[in-house]
Amino acid sequence: MGIVQRQGLRNTLISYAGLVIGFVNTTVVLPRLLTPAQIGLTGVLVSLATIGAQLASVGFASTGMRYFPYFRGQGRNHAGFLPLLLGLPMLGFVVVAGLLWLGKPLVLHWYAKDAALLGPHYLVAIGLAACILLYSLQDAFLKALYHTAFSSFVQEVLLRLLIVAAAAAYGLGALSFEGFVLAYLGAYALVALMLSLYLMAIREFNLRPTRAALRVKPLRELLAYGGFVLLSNISGTVLLTIDNLMVGSKLSLAAAGIYIIATNISTALTMPFRALYKTAFPLIAEYWKEGNMARLADFYQRTTRLNTLLGSYLAIGIALNLDFIYGIINRPAYTAGTTAVLLLLAGRLFDGIAGVNGIIVATSPRYRFDLIFNFTLAAATVALNWLLIPRYGLAGAAVAYCLALTGINLARTWFVWRAYGMQPFDARIPRILAVAGVAAAVVWFLPSLPNLWLNLLWRGGVLTLVYGAGILLTRTAPELEQLWAKVLRLKK
Repeated sequence: MGIVQRQGLRNTLISYAGLVIGFVNTTVVLPRLLTPAQIGLTGVLVSLATIGAQLASVGFASTGMRYFPYFRGQGRNHAGFLPLLLGLPMLGFVVVAGLLWLGKPLVLHWYAKDAALLGPHYLVAIGLAACILLYSLQDAFLKALYHTAFSSFVQEVLLRLLIVAAAAAYGLGALSFEGFVLAYLGAYALVALMLSLYLMAIREFNLRPTRAALRVKPLRELLAYGGFVLLSNISGTVLLTIDNLMVGSKLSLAAAGIYIIATNISTALTMPFRALYKTAFPLIAEYWKEGNMARLADFYQRTTRLNTLLGSYLAIGIALNLDFIYGIINRPAYTAGTTAVLLLLAGRLFDGIAGVNGIIVATSPRYRFDLIFNFTLAAATVALNWLLIPRYGLAGAAVAYCLALTGINLARTWFVWRAYGMQPFDARIPRILAVAGVAAAVVWFLPSLPNLWLNLLWRGGVLTLVYGAGILLTRTAPELEQLWAKVLRLKK
């Protein structure tokens, strides 16, 4: 766990810095400066771009991390790995950009209620798709090289600062809304550029193709894996984008804006998971290459326990302080997303507790089996949103998301257990959840204070005390016990 701990600590610190900036961005700056419809517009543009980038990548981001261990150190510049990683996705982007351009009338028909707002900015989605594709491929290469901290910084911190700056400029009248949308695009472009400059700085940015790359692993094998990953990743892309897209289409861009704020609030729960997964993917690929099943099984259980420990604490903290969060927003329209936040928290918590099952399946010799689960899930997610959004609005979208996450994690956990005899749960998991339940009940019955900030400190302090004490007393987290022992030694 040495590499994971070092990189994970850096990524966690960066991720939480980004969380603070993102929280200010989504709960103070953007809701105060932009209307819900304008926030919904940016969300729809990013969702369209994300789907486009995913299709253009032909699964090569995951392919790069899966196969780089075979290229590492093979001749000059890892046998020309980077141009191989970037080349085919760039060709794919040309096709996707053409489809997005030709599909504009159809998309505007879907969003007929808000076509006047979406239409003038539609082509920005193509530019965003190019930026997302470039930085996702470079990010995958950096993960494979175990250089994850800078990539985390530019995506989690720099990107959000740039968006905040653009929104502030719009609020001050220095930019029109059209200028803000272009600055939004520019922020994504700068992230892609910064990753390229970083690769140059560490002398890993070499775009000269070599025939040696095709001798390390046949192109047919890379394309076959990439194709399966692309189809498998459809479910992940659908989970991230389809609710925003369908809320905007079925209801309105304003409703999509409210839902995006609810999604962003619940995203705080995922920060420790995402920080860990950045390093977990290449490490798990190495375990498969070495055939070290014992270390893989131990890693599986330890990450699940850690995610349960942190995730339960954060989920309770967010859920019991929604009054504070919406009070800071200070716009009653956004409170319509309260129920959606709670449902999204439940789904994201289960996703974290299930551990790294998705990465294990994606990097395993039986990765093809994951295609069936994911493809079925993608179809089910669309169907659930189609049925539930018209009936239950924002809550319907959140229920669809929660059911989808639960379904895919149950399927993957079962598959890993049946195929490889590994499961992520031990006796500590129910004890952690029991402690979390007690802590939540204690905080729930606390009297509220009249001041929002004092109430936050009051509830957060009691939650930390009760939850931390319960975890130590039940001996469910060895890592926390070691940290507590160090604190006691320092006091002496």
